Amino acid sequence: MSAEKPINFLLVDDLEENLLALEALLQREGLTCLKARSGEEALELLLTHDVALALLDVQMPGMDGFELAEFMRGNERARHIPIIFVTAGAADKQRRFRGYEAGAVDFIQKPIEADILRSKAAVFFDLYRQRQEIERQRDELETAAQALRRADRHKDSFLAVLAHELRNPVAALSGGLHLLAKDLSPERSQDIRTRMDRMVTHLSHLVDDLLDVSRVSQGKISLKKERIALNEVLQSAIEASQHSLDAGCHRFTTDIPSDAIWLEADHTRLAQVVANLLNNAAKYTPAGGTVSLSALARDGMAEITVTDTGVGIAPEMQPRIFEIFAQVEDHLAKAQGGLGIGLALVKQLVALHGGSIEVESAGQNLGSTFRVKIPMSATALEA
Repeated sequence: MSAEKPINFLLVDDLEENLLALEALLQREGLTCLKARSGEEALELLLTHDVALALLDVQMPGMDGFELAEFMRGNERARHIPIIFVTAGAADKQRRFRGYEAGAVDFIQKPIEADILRSKAAVFFDLYRQRQEIERQRDELETAAQALRRADRHKDSFLAVLAHELRNPVAALSGGLHLLAKDLSPERSQDIRTRMDRMVTHLSHLVDDLLDVSRVSQGKISLKKERIALNEVLQSAIEASQHSLDAGCHRFTTDIPSDAIWLEADHTRLAQVVANLLNNAAKYTPAGGTVSLSALARDGMAEITVTDTGVGIAPEMQPRIFEIFAQVEDHLAKAQGGLGIGLALVKQLVALHGGSIEVESAGQNLGSTFRVKIPMSATALEA
């Protein structure tokens, strides 16, 4: 019980010695005793604390126990708190009737039998803890249900994007085949074949992304780690994404150390990570914008940073940007195609390398920064 949130119980008696005696009888690990010398003090405590059980002295000056119980039953916050009356007088039928009418669950006669009081109180403490657990499970179920609903919306959006992404190249390939069946000039035929080849490449990338995400999720991708220089990985990534950068007429800058930064990593997969980030930056940056790639070694980690001057990411979207199929609202109209799984794949591949990735953006149309951290080679650290 000590690892859980403490349970509060309320003792109300105008005599301090009675409060101390009751506290000594009931106190145990995981319980917090709230004490009041009057009905007014008790009501103040009930306004700020959740209480599992209230033990009220019947005979108090001013507001007696019955009146306090009636006030509690009239208060939304306190009306469901179990009440045990503690009385030194004779509990005749009339007094008991008034007590139960005020909401009592039991009467305890003074002098108090310790074992009986502890046993009765423990029942209500256990019921309170069970109710807390039910509420916690309810909240967890609601959170899971919200996640499922969000995933369902993502799935629907993904299927719509996938249909769009497949329809265009398939239509282009179909049209190209139809045109090639006609008597065309060699130049015209070559132009059509070039476009068809570009569409086939685009389709291949879509399928590869889908397969990679599936393989990583199922644990079917194993990295082929070796000692590699980071600048070689970055050069491969630049070459792979050069077409996207050129197509957007972007200004591309680099800040890569001349000294080698050594890693134990999979060259192909790490280059894929950086290329995906560069392609993503090019996709969401308006024509003529700037995309930057930089790297450095810090605290045993290689830091790779990709920055752009693009559409940015709203603060509420940033925690979910790496979720599968997540896409920034209104970005579909601004992007040049894509399934919205690139960043999810990037995060998975970075995690396989024992690294981390984070995103920063001041907001819409204020650009984005993605920072990847990969552990450096142990031999490099020793050097």
